[in-house]
Amino acid sequence: AAHLDAHPQIDWVQLPWAGIEPYIPLLGHDRTWTCAKGVYADPVAEHALALLLAGFRNLHGYARAETWTGPAGRNLFGADVTIFGGGGIAAALIELLVPFRCGITVVRQNPAPMGGVDRVLGPDDRLDALRGADAVVLALPLLPGTVGLIGPDELAAMEDHAWLINVARGAHLQTDGLVDALAAGAIGGAGLDVTDPEPLPDGHALWSLPNVIITPHTGNTPAMARPLLGARITDNVRRYRAGVPLVGLIDVDAGY
Repeated sequence: AAHLDAHPQIDWVQLPWAGIEPYIPLLGHDRTWTCAKGVYADPVAEHALALLLAGFRNLHGYARAETWTGPAGRNLFGADVTIFGGGGIAAALIELLVPFRCGITVVRQNPAPMGGVDRVLGPDDRLDALRGADAVVLALPLLPGTVGLIGPDELAAMEDHAWLINVARGAHLQTDGLVDALAAGAIGGAGLDVTDPEPLPDGHALWSLPNVIITPHTGNTPAMARPLLGARITDNVRRYRAGVPLVGLIDVDAGY
């Protein structure tokens, strides 16, 4: 804020992340704002797929085992997957799921048809989207209307074998309700790249639950991000100089 106040001639700001929550108080119509929408879609979608496969195949259980155990696991092939969010991460994940022949439901603010998707529903139909799903993936922006989106009612609508994968923001999930559902076996498990609170404190109940996989917000690492963000910045600088529309424009009123 101080930098922008000191340099009022700046008329375009490029933000480094797809999620722009820290910058929302600065947004205004007097400047053009762009973010990294879509830049990190591929690595984050890949991470979501990794968490899905690990959960379905019980890799978390086998990794913790200290003795030979019996068979466990499910196929991702032919599974029904519900994805919350219809942006770049969702689109990349849908492509990755093509070889697994999954039935895919997408829940998004604008329920317009999407390629490779069996049905697209609006937020008000989220309970219907959760029922019967073998896996639920959160890949949507954090907005006032999506804070605490998945709580006790939503978790109760999920199947008792379903895995919940969150590669979006921890605040989408009501953590206490998630802990209760996992401890009771009400859902199959959770793969969390983000948590609320974050970082997740030592000793938190999520660390000790056997049906949880936690990664420390590594769906997109700095090593992955630098070349991807660099390419976006290069593209947008060239567009800015040429006077053509920039990529990743932020809707100031919508907040993303």
